[in-house]
Amino acid sequence: MRVELMDTTLRDGEQTQGVSYSPFEKLHLATLLLSEVKVDRIEVASARVSKGEFEALSKITEWARHNNFHDKVEVLGFVDGDVSLNWINDAGGKVINLLCKGSLRHLEKQLRKTPEQHANDIKAIISKAGSLDMQVNIYLEDWSNGMIHSQDYVLYMVDTLKDENIKRFMLPDTLGILNPEQTYQFCKIMVDRYPTIHFDFHAHNDYDLAVANVFSSVKAGIKGIHTTVNGLGERAGNAPLSSVIGLLRDQLKVESGVEEYAITSVSKIVESFSGIRIPVNKPLIGENVFTQTSGVHADGDNKDNLYFNSLLPERFGRKRKYALGKQSGKATIKKNLEEFGLDLSPEALSKVTQRVIELGDKKENVTLEDLPFIIADVLGYENINYKIFIKNYSLSLSYGLKPSANIQVEIDGNIYQETSSGDGQYDAFMKALRIIYEKLGKQLPNLIDYQVSIPPGGATDALVETIISWEINGKEFNTKGLDADQTESAIKATERMLNIIENTEISTLTINT
Repeated sequence: MRVELMDTTLRDGEQTQGVSYSPFEKLHLATLLLSEVKVDRIEVASARVSKGEFEALSKITEWARHNNFHDKVEVLGFVDGDVSLNWINDAGGKVINLLCKGSLRHLEKQLRKTPEQHANDIKAIISKAGSLDMQVNIYLEDWSNGMIHSQDYVLYMVDTLKDENIKRFMLPDTLGILNPEQTYQFCKIMVDRYPTIHFDFHAHNDYDLAVANVFSSVKAGIKGIHTTVNGLGERAGNAPLSSVIGLLRDQLKVESGVEEYAITSVSKIVESFSGIRIPVNKPLIGENVFTQTSGVHADGDNKDNLYFNSLLPERFGRKRKYALGKQSGKATIKKNLEEFGLDLSPEALSKVTQRVIELGDKKENVTLEDLPFIIADVLGYENINYKIFIKNYSLSLSYGLKPSANIQVEIDGNIYQETSSGDGQYDAFMKALRIIYEKLGKQLPNLIDYQVSIPPGGATDALVETIISWEINGKEFNTKGLDADQTESAIKATERMLNIIENTEISTLTINT
């Protein structure tokens, strides 16, 4: 069995509050959806809306005509005589999705017409469309309410129109009111009564049931499903293309012809063009959906992919990840080390794991790109015999006032405390430290260079590596610190410097240690 997909990102999706695509953006998305994602059809505009819509439709139909997609480009039109037909025809369109009334209440309250009058108006438009060599699909707007409250009217409309030149009848849950049981029941009534008609189902997500209702509609025998990229659409949106693809293939064992691998890229482009961010937990396309956080899960995957399901990330152009943070275990670290082709000893792995957990307690997450920095930080100073510890510090930054630092340092078991101000928080810290060392008659090196780097792709919560170059008695050496905060990473580098000079004869210091 194969189900036809019509994507309405460029029409219903653009009815999302605040979303408006330029003609160029609409053309770009249309080409992606038809030539790369390979949906069966796209709905790209509403007739008579604006000059921009007309320009966009003209560009899309011109491209479609030259690439044999002309009959796959559809436009929403209205029961308005020949006004919508002429608008679509002038823009080069060849398919009209005619918006008719699918509930008696809508017909009587909005159009103030009888069912017979409405049916005759529709037939006149179908006749005119035939003279323009234009294909007609019928939307029965508010069909779901029609089936609940005025089913006789719905059946009358289909009975009256079924022998007209209509390619598809489209059944919208316009207000997103159906549940899966109702969807199955109502779709089954339509399919059983009219077995030769091609029915589409158009779900809205007001109760977060759009994808579940798609499932029920296909089980009932519906032949076409409407989607939008990222689930965009009026109010709570439509059934997301990505979720429907997974549902059809894995849950219903139904073919769609869609290129799954292209889903992620088109989702990102729609995110960019629309300005509507994809939630990180959005199935298939969200940032986190192929990321395992628990160390138990990483351990299970290490042993036999115990936490895999059929939604393999590679199907959608994604990769499985194992989050680094306070819930990480050794298995998580090992999984991430595979990305770099690294294999640590059990002792080193334990140290790196503990450091990742400590950092995870201080920041939201630790990224894969952070890992080499962490390894270097943990294993690069294993041989330092710590005798000096920065026990406590309080750094203050106030507008209009000089930054200040209050620090406590433990040296040979004794605690020393000083306060100072400086040109920056780290400068204030160093001045307080220098006061302590001067009182003890100890020598501090001069800071000659200070470099800060963030792992590639780092965000505002990225780890910061600070490399400080020191000079003492003509000898130069470097120390590194790593933390989520730049000043804290510099203080860690400073603590390492203090222990190096405490444990090493100055004359034996190696340049750039």
